[in-house]
Amino acid sequence: MNCSEAQRRIPGYFDGVINAADHVRLCEHLRACGNCREELEYYRLLTAQLASLEPVATPADLAVRIRISALEHPSPWSGVYRLWSRAVLAFHNIWEPLAVPATGGILTALVIFALVVESLVMGIPMGRPVPNDQPLNLVQPAELEELAPFPVSTIMDATARGNSGGLTVEATVNASGQVLSYKILSGPHSEAVLQQIDQILLFSRFRPELSFGRPTSGGHVFLNFDQVRVRG
Repeated sequence: MNCSEAQRRIPGYFDGVINAADHVRLCEHLRACGNCREELEYYRLLTAQLASLEPVATPADLAVRIRISALEHPSPWSGVYRLWSRAVLAFHNIWEPLAVPATGGILTALVIFALVVESLVMGIPMGRPVPNDQPLNLVQPAELEELAPFPVSTIMDATARGNSGGLTVEATVNASGQVLSYKILSGPHSEAVLQQIDQILLFSRFRPELSFGRPTSGGHVFLNFDQVRVRG
């Protein structure tokens, strides 16, 4: 270690903040270099003199003098800061009175929009049903227009034997009003019943589901076959 490196590390050596490797190298250098030992002694004397100094009391008007000096020598950005503060204050004064009405208006608009979409797209009527009223929904479900004029004796006999509440069938109709598939939700599932259901659904007439006035595939129609039996 040369003298230049040693003198840079002497303050840290005196305060005990240099690492162990530098501490060992600096000690070896100080043993061989008188100039660096004098520099170390100078730091010791300086530290002792500083420790003997009495603290100076802070003037009572120091804070006032600092404020006056700051006013006499304003920052070049003080004008920009004042303009920004005024703009923020004006924004708060204008926005806060409008915040509650604006929030209420937005929520009201969202509720109305949801109700309109539910009524027009989902095909669910709003409010109470009115007698003899024509549906105005743009999406209308599929309907049975005419059931095939075939006897349903097999179905009735099967439901009577099973002592069930009837036969309920869910049919899926395409855009042409033809049955694509069906499934029995409740009632008998015998082979004879299935054959008669196939025959009835094949020759029945359905109106397909309408979406914005155009026939669409995938509409569902529910059919219930039941009978009234009177026992004396």
